[in-house]
Amino acid sequence: MKFVITKNILENVIASMQPFLEKKDSSAITSHIYLEINNSNLIIKATDYEIGLESFIDNLINTVDGKTTVNGSNLLGIIKRLKNEDIILEATNNNLVIKQNKSTFKLPTYDANEFPVLNKSENLKELSISTINFINSIRKITPAIDNNNPKFELNGALLDIKSQKINFVSTDTRRLALSFLENMNNDEAQLIIPKKAIIEIQKLFLDEAKISYDNTNLVISNQHTKFFTKLINGKFPDYERIIPSNLKHNFFLPKNVLVESIKLVTSLFSNIKITFNSKSIIFESLDEDSEAKTQIDIDLNIPNEFFLAVNAKYLLDFLSMTNNEKVKIGFNESNLPFYLEDDKFITIVMPIVLEK
Repeated sequence: MKFVITKNILENVIASMQPFLEKKDSSAITSHIYLEINNSNLIIKATDYEIGLESFIDNLINTVDGKTTVNGSNLLGIIKRLKNEDIILEATNNNLVIKQNKSTFKLPTYDANEFPVLNKSENLKELSISTINFINSIRKITPAIDNNNPKFELNGALLDIKSQKINFVSTDTRRLALSFLENMNNDEAQLIIPKKAIIEIQKLFLDEAKISYDNTNLVISNQHTKFFTKLINGKFPDYERIIPSNLKHNFFLPKNVLVESIKLVTSLFSNIKITFNSKSIIFESLDEDSEAKTQIDIDLNIPNEFFLAVNAKYLLDFLSMTNNEKVKIGFNESNLPFYLEDDKFITIVMPIVLEK
């Protein structure tokens, strides 16, 4: 195997492969990147068995067909040090030789036939959805996906395809985020996509792509990139019962003012108390040793004072994903979940119960 390629082109592709590599065991073949030349076209693959990425680069020069694997981290380290000029890569005698001008590097290779097959699935169903809308929807719910929860299904996001709409849902048990789109003639299904996959999808796809799935896999592909992930096998919680059906109070509040006020009292402290009264909203830190407090004057027209205690990060995460100048907040009681809403995006937050 041999090919010539510009340094920056190869570096960008190899860098995008890094999250898909086995990091703990450098001797594992999954710590390697698969390289193959076929009719002047380069195929590059990486996988950790749970997620995988395949990239295609067309019409290379001075090519010799063949395939090999090489440690992906080490290959990137070499390429980064080179000038932005052509690089020659050649597999020979169980090594990958990398040359540029008078510089030469060698990395050991493995048998490419031992590299895992990325996706054996056949008869995948295509999801009829705009990729841009898909990416925007999962982006909004990403902060609420849990980490290392013993209930594996909470370490991913639910794609709940219903007859009339598609819900994108995540929860870390303290908050629930839901974004939704209209369903364009897709069959009803539920897919739980791992958090790692959710994060990588947002990096890889900025334009339209084909999205396909079956009971165990999700595949997203365009002309030059093919991504796959295994789905989480589990039952996602009944999230719809958590969404309040009725709210005693609803306000539309200015987003930028909320963000500024929250950040003023949470430069050091993460838990805050927000008090609503007829003429103002007061923001206070909940730290026992020091005090931070600010107020915004706004006519709410509520008969009784009301407060919420909450982790400020949950509010800021929601506000950072909103598009409108004003957002909706709704609540019933201080100790019950409260409701945040923007265009086709809601978050339900469990408040902190304060001791009296």
